[in-house]
Amino acid sequence: AEHRLLIQRCTDCATLRLPWLPGCNACGGAEWDTVEAGGEGTVFSHVVMHHPSFPAFAPDGEGGPYAVALVELAEGVRIVSNVIGVPYDKVRVGMPVRLDFLRTDPDLELPVFRASEGG
Repeated sequence: AEHRLLIQRCTDCATLRLPWLPGCNACGGAEWDTVEAGGEGTVFSHVVMHHPSFPAFAPDGEGGPYAVALVELAEGVRIVSNVIGVPYDKVRVGMPVRLDFLRTDPDLELPVFRASEGG
């Protein structure tokens, strides 16, 4: 709702982790805080989803093919999300992307990524 993507950070060793984990994978510490992601990233890997359809992610609004990517954030962690604003068949490994947010219904807004300038 605040258009912020937070990353968990171990308070013992400062290792970042996304997705959330109950303890630090690096040192085993149980305490954590959060840092805000800057929003820059790169497509690390991707797939084209044909089924199941999800109209909110499809450019045609019908649920047709859409790109789902593993995005490596500038902070070094990775997140699975959609790449929007570019045809699904134009998404490429190494493509620079920028964080955006997509309202899928009145109660749900999701982090997604758009191709950055030069991408």
